[in-house]
Amino acid sequence: MPEVFAKGAARTAVVALALFIATTGGYAQTHYKREQKRPPEAAAPTLPIDKRDAVVTAPGGFNGRPYWLALAECGGIYFKLNVLYTDAAVHARVVKPDPKANTEYTRKLNEAIRTATTYFNGAERFLMTDRGIERADAVLTYDGQSRAAGERFKTIEAALVGARACPALYQACREVYPKQCSEPLAPTR
Repeated sequence: MPEVFAKGAARTAVVALALFIATTGGYAQTHYKREQKRPPEAAAPTLPIDKRDAVVTAPGGFNGRPYWLALAECGGIYFKLNVLYTDAAVHARVVKPDPKANTEYTRKLNEAIRTATTYFNGAERFLMTDRGIERADAVLTYDGQSRAAGERFKTIEAALVGARACPALYQACREVYPKQCSEPLAPTR
């Protein structure tokens, strides 16, 4: 009698295991297929220039664009740099421990987030001043544009190249609009 019970329990365990594998495998495939069918994220729509917006008149890639938009895009790039440096710091901390690299990446990610905040604050001030909107509405206005600007970059090097014109933009803003660009920009190392 115990042999029959043991064989029955073993069969039940094998059937349960097979059922478990079949259901989780099916779920994983369904989940994977769902991920594959998801449409690509749409880029933020380009916004027409509002007549009230202060426009960049400094030479460079931002010339002719609203200051709030240019500052928001720079903020988005620096925010993306923060994300990329965070990934590198985690890798240097956990995956392949390197305390020196971890310290360097952590310093750089903190600088990137401070710099992004400076640009975002400037964008908010321009929208609040030029268009007379509240801070929350200003954030909602520039958020999609800043995200799209940052998401174009997949590596630290590419983001650094993309951010190259941003300090000159901010300096021009400080000279022409000292109230909107009132925060000092942290020097990058």
